[in-house]
Amino acid sequence: MHYEHRLGLFSCRASRDFAQKVVSAINEIKNPDEPIIHLGGLEVTSFSDGEFQPSFTESVRGATVFIIQSTCPPSENLMELLLTIDAAKRASAHKVIAVMPYFGWARQDRKDKPRVSIGAKLVANLLRAAGVDRIMTCDLHADQIQGFFDIPVDHVYASSVFIPYIKSLNIENLSIAAPDMGGAKRANAYAKELACPVIICHKSREKANVVSNITAIGEVEGRNIIIVDDMIDTAGTLTKAADVLMAKGAASVRACATHPVLSGKAYDNIAQSALKEVLVTDTIPLSTDPEKDKSKIKVVSMTGTFAKIIHKVQNYEPISTEFIF
Repeated sequence: MHYEHRLGLFSCRASRDFAQKVVSAINEIKNPDEPIIHLGGLEVTSFSDGEFQPSFTESVRGATVFIIQSTCPPSENLMELLLTIDAAKRASAHKVIAVMPYFGWARQDRKDKPRVSIGAKLVANLLRAAGVDRIMTCDLHADQIQGFFDIPVDHVYASSVFIPYIKSLNIENLSIAAPDMGGAKRANAYAKELACPVIICHKSREKANVVSNITAIGEVEGRNIIIVDDMIDTAGTLTKAADVLMAKGAASVRACATHPVLSGKAYDNIAQSALKEVLVTDTIPLSTDPEKDKSKIKVVSMTGTFAKIIHKVQNYEPISTEFIF
């Protein structure tokens, strides 16, 4: 007899709003005869010394458990995900799938100088040690991070929501720009889909998060440019690239980045920059501080894309149709 493992959808604290929207989207796309999906019960007990303990408030025995959590700063978000995976395995879940819209430590994907860690590989090892069976994530900083895992990795691209939005703007003389040499592949993929030229920005750094110089390669004058990247941290590179492009005669500069880390003075940097608009997704929630200027920032949701993939994985359907590139 064929036995269907039931679906269990849970969320850690950093991604509760995202998870609730995913649940709503799944209920919209599933077959009417399938049961309504609810976000499962998961509570976290905190102790006075800073420790915390996640626990499921309902049975997950025999279920395929999806745990949604972006491992954005602070680092306890990763620890919470690891503990929740462990709790699910110890509660006899059939499979545990970590849905990580933002995969933290992804910038540490290699030894770029002596005596440093490779954080992305360590995170992969920690997730596997905790007992995860599958990973779903979005726009990894480097595609090769998928190879750090010996389990399936569903690598979702934010192009599925960005490109339709960009097309809806009907921008004339459009060009796509990469903020650095590492982003050339992503920029080229966007440019191919949008049938427009590519501009490459070459940057040099004094130290982490500090850019000393940027040079633009390609035709800039009179072009409406969209800088494409996987994340915005302090927005130093992004805003400096926008200033350089405008100084070279660009008609306008927008930005399109999947993960709005937005640390330090990022909000101020964006608000005071030459950027016309900054498009991001909801893989990381924006700051709720009313003092932060978000007037140039537009959020498009990835929840529908994740909902489709979760639904297809649960029903053993192919997911290749969900990827633009």
